[in-house]
Amino acid sequence: MKAIAHDVYGSAEVLGLREVDRPPVQDDQVLVQVRAAGLDPGVWVFMTGRPYAVRVAAGLTRPRVRVRGRALAGVVTAVGAGVRRFEPGDEVYGTHPGGTFAEYAAVSWQRLAPKPAKLSFEEAAAVPISGVTALQAVRDCGRVRAGQRVMVIGAGGGVGSFAVQIAKASGASVTGVCGAGKEELVRSLGADEVIDYTRDEVDRDGPRHDVIIDTAGCRPLALLRRALTPRGTLVVAGGGHDAGGLLGGYTRQLRVPFVSMLTGQRLRGLTSRERTQNLEELGRLIESGSVTPAIDRVYPLAETADAMRYLAEGHPAGKIIITV
Repeated sequence: MKAIAHDVYGSAEVLGLREVDRPPVQDDQVLVQVRAAGLDPGVWVFMTGRPYAVRVAAGLTRPRVRVRGRALAGVVTAVGAGVRRFEPGDEVYGTHPGGTFAEYAAVSWQRLAPKPAKLSFEEAAAVPISGVTALQAVRDCGRVRAGQRVMVIGAGGGVGSFAVQIAKASGASVTGVCGAGKEELVRSLGADEVIDYTRDEVDRDGPRHDVIIDTAGCRPLALLRRALTPRGTLVVAGGGHDAGGLLGGYTRQLRVPFVSMLTGQRLRGLTSRERTQNLEELGRLIESGSVTPAIDRVYPLAETADAMRYLAEGHPAGKIIITV
């Protein structure tokens, strides 16, 4: 089968379209014919091996997993002996740590859910990583409730575009922070106010937000806290993957528990957990019309390196999708 793979860490030039063996199907797995796969900063991290701490899990000198990609949407073509939930012909979406930029992927059934019927495969592939991260940021860490004021930083990106919609579906008033050119998109997602960070900083209006969800950048915690109410909640859900050094921008997530002990504000770092139940909940929000994936660009499998370059250039408006 065809797949996008690499043998060394580096920029997009290390990726190549190769012929690799079709993966065998274990008892608890299903074989998915991949129709589309989502591209997110985590894929960039495992391609480059930066920040360097990721190599403890990914491989110290070269990647243990050669095929890139984590999110997918496709059609089940075979099931393992222990799988009862899915059968050939089912349309599914989910995640696979073994790589999804390929024609086929053998995926644990516990990482999959039925694809929402109203979504195309391309739209569905945008959901499993960014949508699940946003759901956990809003629901689990932020504990967003109706009537609260919520700020989403990176509102025009993959995670942020979902977070704005999920927060609105929870009954909150949402301020979206984004770069120039994304204001219209963020408003279309449901944001009540939009801040262009190239003109105003996030603390422009003072400590008025009950919850801040930071999905992008490396803003100091002190700056973020100035936009938060005295008993508000800050969720650091990402940002700074390309900041360099051992941990990149993720040092903030290590600091938030200690800062939280010294203030009345509640600071939380988010490590997303990919579970079927979260995909099912997102599916219900999607089917109800409360959440719609925002797609920036779609690339064919052979042009994955170009998609990686586009991701590295700046801030896509929504998700980047690879079609297979």
